Order: sequence, then structure tokens, then C-alpha cells
Amino acid sequence: MDSKIFVGGGGKAYGIKQGLTLKYANRHGLIAGATGTGKTVTLQILAEGFSNAGVPVFLSDVKGDLSGLAASGSDSHKLHKAFADRAATIGFDDFTYKASPVTFWDLFGEQGHPVRTTVAEMGPLLLARLLNLTDAQEGILNIAFRLSDEDGLPLLDLKDLQALLVWVGENRAQLSLRYGNVSTASIGAIQRRLLVLENQGGSQLFGEPALSLDDIMRTGADGRGMINILASDKLMSSPALYATFLLWLLSELFEELPEVGDPDKPKLVFFFDEAHLLFDDAPKALVDKVEQVARLIRSKGVGIYFVTQNPADVPEDILGQLGNRIQHALRAFTAKDRKNLRMAAETYRENPRFSTEEAIREVGVGEAVTSMLMKKGIPGVVERTLIRPPSSQLGPITKAERKVVMADSKMSGKYGTKIDRKSAYEILATRAAAAAQEAEASEVAAEDQPAIAREFNAARRFSGGRVPRSTSRVTRKPDTYGSAISHAVIKELKGTTGRRLVRGILGSLFKGR
Repeated sequence: MDSKIFVGGGGKAYGIKQGLTLKYANRHGLIAGATGTGKTVTLQILAEGFSNAGVPVFLSDVKGDLSGLAASGSDSHKLHKAFADRAATIGFDDFTYKASPVTFWDLFGEQGHPVRTTVAEMGPLLLARLLNLTDAQEGILNIAFRLSDEDGLPLLDLKDLQALLVWVGENRAQLSLRYGNVSTASIGAIQRRLLVLENQGGSQLFGEPALSLDDIMRTGADGRGMINILASDKLMSSPALYATFLLWLLSELFEELPEVGDPDKPKLVFFFDEAHLLFDDAPKALVDKVEQVARLIRSKGVGIYFVTQNPADVPEDILGQLGNRIQHALRAFTAKDRKNLRMAAETYRENPRFSTEEAIREVGVGEAVTSMLMKKGIPGVVERTLIRPPSSQLGPITKAERKVVMADSKMSGKYGTKIDRKSAYEILATRAAAAAQEAEASEVAAEDQPAIAREFNAARRFSGGRVPRSTSRVTRKPDTYGSAISHAVIKELKGTTGRRLVRGILGSLFKGR
């Protein structure tokens, strides 16, 4: 019998127990529902289930509530009786309170261990998405990355990229012949976007030591998978940075992990909360990349679960790949809402006992309409389900408790101090200093030469290496009275009167003939 993560049930009033089969957990999933319907708790109980099965988890904590995974639930909690009653109703006989193994991460290094990557690892496509560049500006960014590879100029942090773009601008004439037009206006626009990103704190994302994927795919001494929680409450103020970082992480997993086929359980499960931020105003090339990663990464043993308010937030091509679905209530206040509700209901395998559309509209907080993959990956019949209560603490832990968890983590000494090794910025600065020193030495050597030699060399430089002829006047004999008369006559003949006289003489001669 396949191992499952118990999701919920409902007893006689609802239907059979619902479980997420681990063998099909890498075929991705969807958690959807309006605000306040219980999506966060559902994410929490799935994270607990995967961890208990020995599967590492990576998730983003948008509201700060998921930090409670690091602490055990309590009998003194105000919802303890409700939790106990629900556990009895759905047949959750193994319900106990316990904490999960957690590692906290934070791009800003405040509520978790710092998370970094390098500019080179981010790549021009995702960086262009992060900076919202035009096609022309993205082309120049690609030129910079090509030069980085060809000239041995490592791009590790933002100042490396900024310095390389300055060099590209200074050498745009030569580069335009090879790569096409390189305009200073486009370079300036990229530099301004980088400055804005730096002011928003994005510069802390780029640098070393970069995040190692092995550190988010760990298991504890007891065999439970590590739950990696990314603090995202502050990060959400920069939605492009949030979406780009999580997409980069998916891309890294896709590129580095080996093929494993269909494992008995996933190697890692990735929860993408507020998934609509990934697709809002995203160019088609980026959406295509997400679709490709979602389609192929399951063969690497990674499951992706999108968490969003409405299934319509996810592009249809990607939505079709999400086999395991937990749909909380959707509200239909407008014609568009009713259309989205009807479309959401049509994606489920119908249950003859009730209307899926009505069920999605009517389920209460902590209830959901669920459909899990069955044997051979076939979608299960839709069921109304009471979601099981969490074993860990419901709600956030205190700042003091968070600091204790961070201090006990093995990651505290590895990522705490930022490293700034020699890269593009330092290499270009060294080259510029050497060029300036060489120019200064040439000027000093020129000043030490005799005046005649300096004038000679200056004349050679001015004439492109050729020595100009002497400009001294040739002494000529003074004009006499006769020569003056001759000059006057010649000048008159060159003028209008002279031309008329000549034409008259020639005309008389030809007429005479």
C-alpha cells in the first residue's frame, strides 16, 4: 500500500478520508481559496506531513504565521478543544502536538540566515525580469554576460555588473560592430534600475557565499525532513524580487539535480505562496520557462505546490500539470467571480453526490474541496473534506524563540559573514589603474625630453606619424614695375571682362573662317 499524508476527512456527513499519496506528490499541486478560508493552515499541515515522511520542504512565510512550525502546539491553546473534536470526527487517531525541524532564511538577513546567489547564477533572463527591462536593454545585458564569460570577469554582486556596464559604455563603438548597437541611453536605464534595486535592499541577494542546494535538502537526526522557511513579509514589498528569487531557486533545482524518474517519495517539495506574483505582467518567455520547469522538474523528484487565491491566477498550461488539488472557498460577488468559480469546478472529476460548484461556494473555514491523484496518477473523485488540525503551533513564534532556533542551526556559521573575493569590479579597477599609471608615465617621459624632441613627437602624433614639411617661407625677389603690370593684366583676364574679351576674339576668328 502506498504511503500517504493524511489531509482530512469528514465522517458520514462528508465522505472518505483524503490523503496525498507520496508516490505522486512530485506531480505538483494547488492550494487555492479566498483570503481567510484556511490556505495557510493547509500549507502548514502538508509541510508537517512531508517532514514526517522524511521529505525536505521549502516554503515562503508571507504573513509570519508559518514560523509556528518550529514550536509544538499546546493543550492550553484556545482552539485545542475544537482541534480535538475535529480529530475525532475525521478519524485522526494519531493526532498529537509536536514541533517540526525548521531552518529560517531571510534575503535581508534579519529573521533568518542570509540567502544569497551570484549575478552570474541568476542569469540575464531572470535579471531582466527583475529589473523590468525592455528588449533593447535586455540585449545589452546579454552582451555584458557574454563579455563576462569571454574575458574572465566574474559577476558576483551588483557592483560587478555596474562596473562591467561602465566598461561596455566606454567601449560601445567597438562592441557595436560585433554585437549590434550599444546605446548609452540603454546602459543608463539599466544602471538606474540597478540603483533602485540596490536601494530596495536587493543588493543583499547577490554575493557569496551563495546558497547551496544541499543545505535546503537536509534531514534531521530523527529522519524527518527539514522545513526551510523563507521570511517573506518584508520581501513582499518588492514582489518582483520575491517572484524572481523563487523562480531562480526552481531553475537551480532543475539544472543541478539528477534524474530520478518516479521515486517512492519526493526529494524536495516546494511551496510557492502568492503564486500570482510570478505571472502578473510576466513576459511570455518567462511563463514558458516556468511551464518547462514545472513539466520537467518532477523527473528530478521535486514537487511544486502553488498557493493562490484563485486557480485563474495560474496559466492554463501550468494549471493542467497540478494533479493534487485542495480548493478552499471561493466567493462569487461579481460576474467575473462566478465565471472563475464555474471554471474552477469544471477542472475536477465530478462526484455524483453533490455539485462541485456549489460545494466550492459553500465550504467553511477549515473545509475544502479536494482531489488527489490515485493509482497510476488518475485524478480522484472530488470530495468535501474537513482539513485535519496542525500538530505544531498555530500562529507565529516570538522573536526570542526565533533567535534560539537560528542559534542552534548549523547554518548560522556558514552564511553569517559575506565574502567579497576578486571579481569583475576589482579586475576592471586594476586595469583602469594600470592604464592611468602607464599614461602618467608616458607624460613624465615626454616632459623629460628636449623641447625640439617634444615638438617633433607632437608633430608626428598630430600628422599620424608623418613628419610635416617645413612651414618656413621661401624668400622671393621683390616685385618690379613690369611684373606688377603683368599680374594686373592676368588678373583682369581671369575675371568677367577677360572672359568676354577672349570670347570676342575667338568668335571673330571662327566667323572669319
